[in-house]
Order: sequence, then structure tokens, then C-alpha cells
Amino acid sequence: MILQELRVEIEADLTRRIDALKEPKLLREALRYALLGSGKRLRPALTLLCCEAAGGRRDDARSAAAALELIHTFSLVHDDLPAMDDDQLRRGQPTLHVQAGEAMAILAGDAMMCLAFQWITEGTADAKTTSRLAQTLAEATTKMIVGQVYDTVGGFSEQVSRADRLHLIHQHKTAALLRAACRMGGICGGADDTQLQALTGYGEAIGMMFQVVDDLLDVTQTTEHVGKATGKDRQAGKLTSPDVLGPEACRAEVDRLRRDAQAALSGFGESAQPLIELCEYMAVRTK
Repeated sequence: MILQELRVEIEADLTRRIDALKEPKLLREALRYALLGSGKRLRPALTLLCCEAAGGRRDDARSAAAALELIHTFSLVHDDLPAMDDDQLRRGQPTLHVQAGEAMAILAGDAMMCLAFQWITEGTADAKTTSRLAQTLAEATTKMIVGQVYDTVGGFSEQVSRADRLHLIHQHKTAALLRAACRMGGICGGADDTQLQALTGYGEAIGMMFQVVDDLLDVTQTTEHVGKATGKDRQAGKLTSPDVLGPEACRAEVDRLRRDAQAALSGFGESAQPLIELCEYMAVRTK
């Protein structure tokens, strides 16, 4: 499985970057705890594979991939905080605020957001590419935060249906970073406008699919299996795909999005095969 191969590469790159930091020991330890040793590494893997699909080399996209994983991990650390979801378990281990205290978790999340853009500027020689990557990541991060607002605080107009609210939450909270991962990979690989549009379409489809699958796992799998608390969204009264659409409609939606994602890659030929393989895995994953 291509994701297993990429996970090893990504872990090694993240470890090297964290080890090179000169920040205070307590902060470095918190960053290491939150970032290293576990996780699917799906977003950085997509960045590397989309770079290759566009004709680039994995090394061209490593800084962008690492930056994306920082933003993703920052979002998890802050999402787990007592003021948000108040989760005790993440990736099979105590959440960062449980391990290191709430103040350090907040500060480590802040640091990860800043480091993400630092790594992009340090790792990209071409100023135009750096600017495009930073803008893409900043826009996606803002959208992700908007999704968190919708999901946690609300703010929808009464005229917006439950199905449309769910779509907006998923499109922002989850799909935005996955879409950005694919776009940033394409930018690093020198994708033309047609290729970039296709990679964006792929990222949008798998981003929405990822969250529907996640919602299904939340009601079908145990906490021990997935490595985080399950059933909490339903208990908290949050909108979830199974509640709004029903389990069978969710499975049909996963299949539709899987086909849409693969169709978006039709112009790439063999270079997109790893992305198709990754899409298939995401559709049937169990954690």
C-alpha cells in the first residue's frame, strides 16, 4: 500500500524538522508529542503524490507536505481542548492538553500554525511558488476554522436545511485541507491550469468522502479500534452524515464521491495510479 511507504518518508522528514528546532525544550517536547509517531499522514501523502502526478519529484513538495501536516495537527490539538470537544484520546494516546496541560496545548497549536508558513518559505526556492503555496494554505486554514465555527458554535440562518448545513461543515472543516493538499502538490510539481483544476476536483471529492466515512466509523467502530472517542458527536447533538442522510445513503454517497474523484484524474494516465489506489483505500478504511 502506497500510504505505508509514504508514511515512513513523511515521519522521517517531520522528525528531522522537529529535531532541528531551537525553541524551548517544553515547546519542542509538546510539538514532538503531538506531531510524531502516529497518524495516517494522508494530507502530506496527497501533496507528494499530486506533485508526482503533475510531473514533479517528491522532494519538490516535502516542505509543503510537512506544512500541511502541521496545520492539520494544530487543528486536532485545538479541537481536543476542553473549550471545544474536550477529548481525552487522540491517535490512540492521551490528547496533548491531558499530557502537557491546556496552556501548553494552546501554545503548541499556535506554534504549529506559524511553523507551517516558516517551513514553506524556507523550503521553496522560487518566490512565486512560495507565494502560491502560502496563499493556498492560508485560505484552506481559514476555511477549516470557519468549518469549526459552524460545527461547534453554529451561526447558520434558519433557512439553511440540515443537509445544506452538513455539507457546508464538511466542505470547510474537512475538505478544505484535503483539497489544499492536492493543489499544493500540483503547484510544487509545476501543474498547468488544467491539471491543477483536475487535482482540485479530486481533492474536493476525497475530502467530502473522507468525512462521510469518518461519520460512519463514529457510529460503527469502537474507541479502541479508531484511537479516539466515538459517538461523541451524536451525543453532543452535532450534525453527522448518518443522522442527516441515513447509513445506506451515506454508503451510496461514498461510492459516488469515489467515482467522482477517480474521474477527475482521467487525464493523468499512469502517473495518477497511486492517487486512485489511495482513493480506494479511503473509501473502505476502518479507522
